[in-house]
Amino acid sequence: MEILSTPIEKVKGVGAKRASALREVDILTLGDLLYYLPRRYLDRSQILPMARAPIGQEVTLIGQVRQTRFIPGPRPRFVMVVADETDDITCTFFQGGRYLQRNFAVDDELAISGKIDLFQGRRQMVHPEYEFLLGEERLHTGVVVPLYTTSADMKERGLRSRGFRRLISEALDTFAERIEDDLPAALQQRLGLAELGASLRQVHFPASLAEAERARQRLAFGELFAFQLRLARRRKKSREQADGIAFAPSAKLVSALWDSLPFAPTRAQRRVVAEVAAQMQRPQVMNRLVQGDVGSGKTLVGLCAMLTAVENGYQAAMMAPTEILAEQHFFNIQTLVEPLGLTVVFLKGAQRKALRQELLTAIESGAAHIAVGTHALIQEQVQFARLGLAVIDEQHRFGVVQRGALYKKGAKPDLLVMTATPIPRTLALTLYGELDVSVIDELPLGRKPIRTALRGNERREAIFEFAGDQVRQGRQVYVVYPLIEESEKMDYKSAVEAYDELRHGPLADFAVALLHGRMAAEEKAAVMEDFKQNRIQVLVCTTVVEVGVDVPNATVMIIEHAERFGLAQLHQLRGRVGRGGEQSFCILISYAHAGAELADSRERLQTMERTQDGFEIAEKDLQLRGPGEFFGVRQAGMPTFKAADLVADGDLLQSAREEAMRIIDSE
Repeated sequence: MEILSTPIEKVKGVGAKRASALREVDILTLGDLLYYLPRRYLDRSQILPMARAPIGQEVTLIGQVRQTRFIPGPRPRFVMVVADETDDITCTFFQGGRYLQRNFAVDDELAISGKIDLFQGRRQMVHPEYEFLLGEERLHTGVVVPLYTTSADMKERGLRSRGFRRLISEALDTFAERIEDDLPAALQQRLGLAELGASLRQVHFPASLAEAERARQRLAFGELFAFQLRLARRRKKSREQADGIAFAPSAKLVSALWDSLPFAPTRAQRRVVAEVAAQMQRPQVMNRLVQGDVGSGKTLVGLCAMLTAVENGYQAAMMAPTEILAEQHFFNIQTLVEPLGLTVVFLKGAQRKALRQELLTAIESGAAHIAVGTHALIQEQVQFARLGLAVIDEQHRFGVVQRGALYKKGAKPDLLVMTATPIPRTLALTLYGELDVSVIDELPLGRKPIRTALRGNERREAIFEFAGDQVRQGRQVYVVYPLIEESEKMDYKSAVEAYDELRHGPLADFAVALLHGRMAAEEKAAVMEDFKQNRIQVLVCTTVVEVGVDVPNATVMIIEHAERFGLAQLHQLRGRVGRGGEQSFCILISYAHAGAELADSRERLQTMERTQDGFEIAEKDLQLRGPGEFFGVRQAGMPTFKAADLVADGDLLQSAREEAMRIIDSE
């Protein structure tokens, strides 16, 4: 049996009660225990003479016990005096006094660590960490000391930091030399990597902080390599299985689409269309991710792929996460392909029964060439005649199960997933390492950079005067809020409250409308149509407009309480303007107060001011929020690493990927 799989109950010092406490923090095996890494370290390796120990600082001292005594009373305590050749210090314990009195004896040699303060003119340490130095290996003082996150139950079972350190130390003494290393010996030698057992010991009990970090990186590389090796094998297997659809190149539909466009596609769009088309011609199932910043034209890429499938006698489906985005895709695609003689249908959650049945029949019979919709496309009653391509937009908003459900509507169709949320390199290699990736890294010609400004709420009146001036020039305005209704716990304006204020106040001369996620689908669609047609000049809304809304005449995006939004969300919202030829503006209004909230929000919002590069913003967002929060709880498939840090270990991840590919290519 692989030694790291040893049940935790078989580790010395772990009985049934301790095992139960350890299970609370997911420690079920020896491997779980040894990979339960310190949350931080205290460097107690610098030993000072007692006479030079400064007041108010954490220090480590070594000396001999000179006297001990237990002081009873309302606040009983145990006191001992420890001295070296330069001075002495009093150690005071308010808990465990009788036990400690029996535990210590005069002339015991100790290492003590703690903060020194003054009491009645004498220097003292209250509840110092201590360790006997009679030939015992030091774990708690005089060394770099690991600190662990421990649960309340662990503490009750004797597994506070001191007990937990001892448990790990004894486990390493027993098992470290027998731990098998999964890394190939040639790879270890080429990269100069330490043995796994040695690295585990060094990460828990390092000689220095630098050694601790080197050991963590060695463990992190092992984790990342194992994961990348699995991805590489999966990718190789899918490429070797010739059981997909080998589409013939489009002979007429794609070129007819190009000829009908009122604009010239960018070089990046043409390149990515060619990459997708080339992969569709292979007999293996296509799994490709198309990344493109806000407004880069991913929909055109997806449509060209769908036309290729249709021209080969197959159907295509496009799924989007919101009705607003799905409906916009439907109208745009319908406008472009109906002149080509194709039928496009739109399926959403709430539709008249007769209409829904008509649409289902068209999909099942094959009369519908392209089906566009929300998650309604994956419902059981939806049956495709011959689905050849599934396109998923804003794919990170769907879980793995939802994506798989659409894929299963056909007989191994090609899969094209798209996102306008730029994905940091480390996350792309982790989440989508088995996919082929195309990047649209160019915006359409004529797009002007959006002027972005961060302002305090004291400038609010002037900001809405500016918005009014833009409307008078024939432009349109978004005003976005983080809440729908006022909350007693939140002091920031809600969309409903702001809507009433703006339409009766600074924007009273204009047509102002409200849009939020709790409105009925038909009502939302009507409001958006009125906004697109400029019958509404100012749209007060929540983040329901975050993705997909395309109104080229809108030139101003005002985001109230911008400190409440994540960077990716702010970037998406800003992308709703700047889609026409006029200069556009994004104004971030911050209500953050002094302190940590102000510092954190200022760093995020100044990033928005500085750059419009979605990939730079995504990297900053990952750095601030961490990988677990980057996509939110709906994103399934994010692996859990115990040593690797996807923010800090980008170079390690790239190296692990290259080594994994080297091994797979040689198999």
